[in-house]
Formats: sequence, C-alpha cells, structure tokens
Amino acid sequence: MPGSHRSLLSQGLLALSLLAPALLAPVPPAAAQPAPDTLAAVRARGTLACGVSTGAAGLSAADSQGNWRGIDTDFCRAVAAAVLGDPNKVRFVPTTTQNRFTALQSGEVDLLSRGTTWSLSRDTGIGLAFTGVTLQDGQGFMVRRDANLSSAKQIDGATVCLQPGSTTELNLSDWARANNVRFTPVVIESFAEAQGAFFAGRCDVYTTDLSGLAGIRAGLGDRANDYVLLPEVISREPLGPIVRKGDWRWFDIVRWTGNALVAAEELGVTAANAESRRGDPNPEVQRLLGTSGEFGRAMELDNAWALNAVRAVGNYGEMWERSQAPLGVQRGPNRLVAQGGMMWSPPFR
Repeated sequence: MPGSHRSLLSQGLLALSLLAPALLAPVPPAAAQPAPDTLAAVRARGTLACGVSTGAAGLSAADSQGNWRGIDTDFCRAVAAAVLGDPNKVRFVPTTTQNRFTALQSGEVDLLSRGTTWSLSRDTGIGLAFTGVTLQDGQGFMVRRDANLSSAKQIDGATVCLQPGSTTELNLSDWARANNVRFTPVVIESFAEAQGAFFAGRCDVYTTDLSGLAGIRAGLGDRANDYVLLPEVISREPLGPIVRKGDWRWFDIVRWTGNALVAAEELGVTAANAESRRGDPNPEVQRLLGTSGEFGRAMELDNAWALNAVRAVGNYGEMWERSQAPLGVQRGPNRLVAQGGMMWSPPFR
C-alpha cells in the first residue's frame, strides 16, 4: 500500500477510535415534560373551565336562559366551590364525543364532566384518569310506540341513530353480533342532531345511555307517550369525571369532592343543614365539614372545602333528585350501598 494511503487509513482509524466512546455512550433521556398544575391555573384564572356535553337533559344542558343544569354541571359547581369558594365561578365548555378528550388533553378545560364511561382503554391509553363515578348507567333503546316492538331483539334490519367515538357504538355492535341482529348505523356527531334525526324518521331506533333516553323522552311533553324504552339494558356504563394524569393534587381534589358529596348523603348532611352540622358530635361529620383535621390543607385547600361544596349543590341524593328524578329515572344502582345501591365513599380520616 502506498505511504499516502497508509497515512490516510491510520488517520481514519484514529478518528474512529476517538469517536467510539461517544457513539457507545447512552443517549440521555429527553427532558421530562413538567406536570400540569391545574389548581394554580384555576386560581390564577379565577374560574374553573369545565367540559360538558352539547346538551343532555339531566346531565348537562343549558335552559332557555342559558343556565346549565344537570348532575354533571352540579359536579362542576361543587369543584368550583371547593377550590374557589364560589360555585358560580365556572365556565361551561360544550364538547362532543369526538373532541372531549382533546379538549382536556390540551388544557382547554380543567375537568371533563360530561357523561363519559370509565373504561380500561380510556383509563390507560390517553393520558387521562377517571376520578370516580357520578352515575351508574347502562345503554338502552328508544323506539316509536307505533312500531309495536317489545324487545330490542326485534330491531333486526332496523336503522339506528347513534354518536361516533362513543362506547354506545361498540356496545351495540357487540350486542348485535351476540344476538344475531343486523342493523344499519346512522352516525351523527351531535347529541341534539342525533335526536332530531330520530324524531324526523331518519332512523327506526335511537340508542344511548338510559339517563340520556329518559331525558330526551321527558322533554317531549305531550308527545312522550308516542315513544317507548325497550326493556333491554345491554351494558354497564359507569360515568364519571376525568382529569389529566400526572397532576395528582388536582386528581385528589376532584376525586374527594365526589366522595364528599356521597359521604354527605351517608351522614345526613344537606345543603340546608351543612353549616349547623359543623358542631355535630360525630367525628366523621366534623372531619367532612372541616371542624377537625387538616384534610383541606393536605390538598392546598381551605379546610372548609367540602362544606363549601355541599352548601353549593347539596349531597349526592339532592343532586339526583334535582337532575334525574324529574325525568322519571329510577335511582337503582345509584342508591347508597346501605340502601342496596353501589354509591359509597371511603372514610374521611
């Protein structure tokens, strides 16, 4: 090999030997994204941005004066009362089944409270966390009375109005396959538009959670008797509030606000008597209402946080009576455990 070539080769090998340690060194991990601090953001803003539905009676719907009503919106007010001391410091942000998770992930809303089913994939795959259950629901079917149907198994060949991106769509497909029922989906994104399509005759069947169906039917007034709910309930739908993962202080606040509303019903604490019960000899009542203990400060809240929430919206039973009972929805599994239902709170201690 000519000398010049040997020289070039030697220089290349030397350069590689010097570079090798750098190539073999472990790549440092990317800098971790800072966890969101929702509590600080809400306090700085002075309002809670709460994601709700575009309009579902009994859950979250604006009345003719623009006031939002329903169990989901009451929950938003309870959180605002716990954090800001004022249940009216809430900005309700309507979201659809398609954009609800994005609105929370992006920080457009601080909390999602809009009749969303708690499921494994949602709890593990999208960076969000459910804080509990505000409504134990299930999926049902509504049809016109003159269709003379007595069972969902008779809808074979029917057109069905439903919303995309929801558990409703998957549940229906699974149930239909298991029961050898064929159907044609009519997929419409907006809750209100899906209802309108059903009432306009664009589909034979409307399916969604029973709470939603009851609200729709109750809103028909004199025409409510023209429609019937079929007896089948094809799923279990635990609906609850959602927050971003990683912000565990905010997670605790939202979770324990829900627990406080249920505990208040268990202990007989209401919106009307909450203030007077602060001197109750029951230690659990004292801890709930902030008379003893430092549970609020552990979450960087005033110790009267739960008292403020209950005074604002009442206990869980009061929320139910205000939002669901007028629709004719039976409380069923949403009763307290002591009454044969599924609602209970971990202890305040």
